[in-house]
Amino acid sequence: MPNPFRVRSLQGGTVKVETIVDKEFIEMLKKEWKALWRERIDDRVRAEAIANRDYSALFVERGTVIFATRKFKLLSLREILQMHGVLDADRFVPPNPSFGGWGKFIRTVIANQQPSKRRKRAQQYVEGEREKQQLKKGGRGWLHLV
Repeated sequence: MPNPFRVRSLQGGTVKVETIVDKEFIEMLKKEWKALWRERIDDRVRAEAIANRDYSALFVERGTVIFATRKFKLLSLREILQMHGVLDADRFVPPNPSFGGWGKFIRTVIANQQPSKRRKRAQQYVEGEREKQQLKKGGRGWLHLV
């Protein structure tokens, strides 16, 4: 019989045991979550989205409003994982867009990295060439004043 546990050592010497069954269960929940949003019924008159079948693993019944434009609490995969008893739900769900999400991470961390040395040298070369070029019309500009 295969071992259903996977042992991971974390930083600081702590050891974490995660079950393979939990990982498979979470993947199944994610597939259900994607199917819920892909197969929903959009009611354009009332501006809401409705579940078209039962999703018992997600605690959603057929006909439940899953998205509306006014006074509505949106479903959260993180909360569903916590209702199932998954302890580390933040690890399996991407950051919330209202908190910042991936876009904010890219703007703050990735976009603010220092440019490479090669790029700096190329920029310095281009700036140096611009200063040495001859001015158009002798530097007089577009007005032909004498």
